Amino acid sequence: MIEKTTGLPRARTVVHPGPSGPVRIAHMHADKGRHFRLSLPPGATLYDSLVRALYSEDVASASMTLIDGELDAMSFCMALPDPTGRVLATYGAPETLRGARLIFGNATLGRSASGSPVVHCHGAFREADGRVRGGHILTERTVVGCIPVTVVVTALDSFELRVSYDEETRMPLMRPEARAVAHV
Repeated sequence: MIEKTTGLPRARTVVHPGPSGPVRIAHMHADKGRHFRLSLPPGATLYDSLVRALYSEDVASASMTLIDGELDAMSFCMALPDPTGRVLATYGAPETLRGARLIFGNATLGRSASGSPVVHCHGAFREADGRVRGGHILTERTVVGCIPVTVVVTALDSFELRVSYDEETRMPLMRPEARAVAHV
């Protein structure tokens, strides 16, 4: 019999439909990194604002925390069980809001297989009627409002994140790779 040592519940175990690889979580060590704060300007999309600001700082990959700010337009979607069973979850239909207040979010900047910037973002926000929601934020369709979005950036200078197909999840995921010399 296994003795229970804490009152905490066991963490969930997620079993994906594909074959699991020998390395559960791909990782790389960063010898250095930079931390800085951004204030995203009103009128531009989250995607354009982040990509432009990080490009100007010579950042190809980053982990970001988004803190507060108004959003004039916002598109997001929720993860739902995949009815086909091919993958565990898929995104539902996008929802669009006119006006929302960002509460908090996390975003990752990486590159697609072809080298284009990719911004993956999840966040919590308050709708105009006060309802609090969260989901996968579609950064290309979300526009910063009159109160700028503050972003705390950790630049991943020692490696880059690149989207590639993952056999286990059967989905494209960002994975760390050795940094290419020219990444902008």
